[in-house]
Amino acid sequence: MSRRALATLLAGALLSACTTLQPLAPTASSESLSGRMSVKVDATPSTPARSVSASFELQGTPQDGRLDLSTPLGTTIAQARWSGRKALLTTGGEQRSYPDLDALTQEMLGESLPIVALFDWLRGRAWTGAPSRATVPPADAGFQQLGWDVNLARFDEGWVVAQRAQAPAVVVRARIDRP
Repeated sequence: MSRRALATLLAGALLSACTTLQPLAPTASSESLSGRMSVKVDATPSTPARSVSASFELQGTPQDGRLDLSTPLGTTIAQARWSGRKALLTTGGEQRSYPDLDALTQEMLGESLPIVALFDWLRGRAWTGAPSRATVPPADAGFQQLGWDVNLARFDEGWVVAQRAQAPAVVVRARIDRP
């Protein structure tokens, strides 16, 4: 599997456990989100630009969950599961284990993504675990947090765009399916 496909997996998000994990049962605090997501990472002197997009289904919480990535035709590209301090990535029949979601995103993208915060960002709100600052209206009806600008101007249409300007620049775009 290419780094590009894995990059999408990580933008939504995020991962792990061991191969004996049972399927997650949805709870009120772990509603699932689905839609399309793309992740773009600018080039650095040592790595080329990377980008990937896929359909996703995110279930669970930052502590215990699952992320499935698939093609527009429904073919599974990758599945990530995480629980506690372990993350498991399954692609093309291969499984790889990581100590946590940060390690997984760092290896696959060459950059760490704020996966814990992304769970809240995809729901149109700032993560409560770090300070945030609202952007000046009417710019994007969003906020700044953890060095990222989160644009919610089209959240009512299901769009969330998170951008990090610090090199290498990273852009995560998600369109959430509405029930």
